[in-house]
Amino acid sequence: MTSIITSRSLNRRTFLRGAGITLALPFLEAMLPRFATAATDVAKPRRMICIETNMGIMPQFFFPEKAGADYAATPYLEKLAAHRSQMTVFSGVSHPGVTGGHNAEKCFATGTPHPDRGGFRNWISLDQFAAEQVGNRTRHPSLVLAMTTEGSTLSYTRSGAPIPAERSPKKLFQRLFVQGKPEEVEANVEALRQGRSMLDFVGEQSKRLNRSLSKSDQQRMDEYFTSVRELEGRLHSSEEWEHKPKPVVTAKAPDDIEDGREFVAKTRLMFDVMKLALETDSTRIISLFIDTTVIHNITHHGNRPEAIAELRAKEEAQFDALAGFLSALAATREENETLLDRSMVLYGTPMGSANSHSNVNLPVLLAGGGFKHGQHLAFDTVNNYPLANLFVSMLQRLGIESGAFSTSKGTMRGLEMA
Repeated sequence: MTSIITSRSLNRRTFLRGAGITLALPFLEAMLPRFATAATDVAKPRRMICIETNMGIMPQFFFPEKAGADYAATPYLEKLAAHRSQMTVFSGVSHPGVTGGHNAEKCFATGTPHPDRGGFRNWISLDQFAAEQVGNRTRHPSLVLAMTTEGSTLSYTRSGAPIPAERSPKKLFQRLFVQGKPEEVEANVEALRQGRSMLDFVGEQSKRLNRSLSKSDQQRMDEYFTSVRELEGRLHSSEEWEHKPKPVVTAKAPDDIEDGREFVAKTRLMFDVMKLALETDSTRIISLFIDTTVIHNITHHGNRPEAIAELRAKEEAQFDALAGFLSALAATREENETLLDRSMVLYGTPMGSANSHSNVNLPVLLAGGGFKHGQHLAFDTVNNYPLANLFVSMLQRLGIESGAFSTSKGTMRGLEMA
């Protein structure tokens, strides 16, 4: 059992432990060096989250018409209005030489040209390049996640091999917080399945720790424990549905069309676990591949109004989920900043238009992470600006001294650090 030390010497690596349960702590003021100022950067990590949605985003509902800070928000960006000042929207960017329509999805985070050619070999992805440099500072060097069927991933090794992604929010939660001897893990998983909170395993330790903390840190711990309990409840509820009988109907089953109605709800669950992983400094690097193949048929809408309306509703729901994730990060304090202030969230797609299988003028945005945001950076929509330049800026903000990545030609023009 971990001993609880005084708040003046509380280490960033302090954990609460039970039999087979390890619960990392969120950032607390007590973790700062004793004589640290508000500007101290020592204990507060920077993070990188890379998110790809693979079937494109309808450009007419994403790209603003006007460049600069006073752009008029489009329907999709309206969903993110609360975070406008913490977000930069890009147009006229792409990966040079990355062609092949849907083949480009494996290159969004690598920028490797010509995935449609025979003998194609991928490069290392942005998240794994970063994990090589800073991954040893956390229990998990990176988390490779996907909302997809088995096989798809955003992440690739230095040799270009795909890294298998975790697809289950529940399994990710258990991987982050449930460990120990096999019999302990089995017992704890069963206890969690029956609705018991993992906080019950560390209850006495948390009470003793709380007595040594300041009022603001006690409030921070209470908010953290509340988010853990709420997520456990949602995971438990989600599992219960899997065991309930499905309704009986007389209609003929459709031909192998996956029901995508729960897609956004599953994505929200994954976002919830991702937030906890970042908050506890379990990792600082996350990739998430969002496979929207279930709506592939309507991405080829042929400009039919009914298909466009249906696709718009699906895509707006995705931006609602992203807005919820950004709001959760923004609501989580780390001393005088927020989790969003310290976390770069890249969101984009390898398809400029899924309707035409275009791989240019990619819809991309970057939120948080300590940049001067609140703008639309518009580049030439015909002769695109290298997206990998943004990746170099992100690596440098993470503290990695790198002047190039993939096909980059420097850092992203117009994007400055805060």
